[in-house]
Amino acid sequence: MESSRKLSSLGVVIPCYNEEEGLPMLVEALKEFADGVECTVSFVLVDDGSRDASPQIMQSICQEDARFACLRLSRNFGHQIALSAGLAHVKGEAIAVLDADLQDPPAVVAKMIKEWEGGAEVVYGVRKNRKESLVLRGAFTIYYRLLKVITHIDIPTDAGDFCLMDRKVLDQLNAMPERNRFIRGLRGWVGFKQVGLPYERPARAAGTTKYNVFRLFNLAMDGLTSFSAIPLRLSTWVGLLCSSVGFCLMVWAVFSRLVLGNVVSGWASLAVMLLFFSGVQLIMLGVIGEYLSRMFEEVKQRPLFVVESKGGWLDRSDSAQS
Repeated sequence: MESSRKLSSLGVVIPCYNEEEGLPMLVEALKEFADGVECTVSFVLVDDGSRDASPQIMQSICQEDARFACLRLSRNFGHQIALSAGLAHVKGEAIAVLDADLQDPPAVVAKMIKEWEGGAEVVYGVRKNRKESLVLRGAFTIYYRLLKVITHIDIPTDAGDFCLMDRKVLDQLNAMPERNRFIRGLRGWVGFKQVGLPYERPARAAGTTKYNVFRLFNLAMDGLTSFSAIPLRLSTWVGLLCSSVGFCLMVWAVFSRLVLGNVVSGWASLAVMLLFFSGVQLIMLGVIGEYLSRMFEEVKQRPLFVVESKGGWLDRSDSAQS
């Protein structure tokens, strides 16, 4: 039987990093969305250590509209940590997450609300017709399929952080202690009733993307190592395969010398084999190192983020409590 619940309050988290060009357009789209829904809407703009005029623009927005709050981090902690900071401070019966570049259109959140009111506890956006380059689109396609194959949880294909989730889902995410956070993976791990919502992903409204190849690679590694031990097992399998090949070659060399009377020659082939197997060993050590580095980050138990200042209703809430 279809649920008939109505959403009373919605919190929206938007991580921002050097978005001074696009913030005015973003705010107008957010205001238009908030004016068009029946529930109360509040926004948290998270400044991830921007080096442009984004902090000043956010403060002005918070002063002009009481629905907005801003959270400034002490430095650039990265998109996933900035998102986690916003999720730790947002209020609302349900919470939406979207990027500041308007590639996650606020208007789509209205459709997500309908899905939530119909009984869904997580509604995630499924991207269609991505506007990135052909190389990036191909890399994303391969990565998401690979992630789906090797992980033991259901991480939706072609779905990013853009979503709407119930408060009880957010409470579970906030209770998770890990430092290397892959939000879309954690969102899949907690379970509950999850529904995909296809949407057209437009091009960035203004500015340039802050995700370079290095950042994308780190995010991909966080996803692979946080939810699967298969890369470690692959090291064992590759090691067994290489040892088997080496043993077969040794048997062949002995057989050729003692039975056939031939001396196996070929220093070039020997050098190539040494280089190949040495490369395999280094790659496997690198895989192990990725897991160890993440364990090293976890055991230090440092806080996820450091808040430099708060503005808007967040600042007013703190003043009321003190």
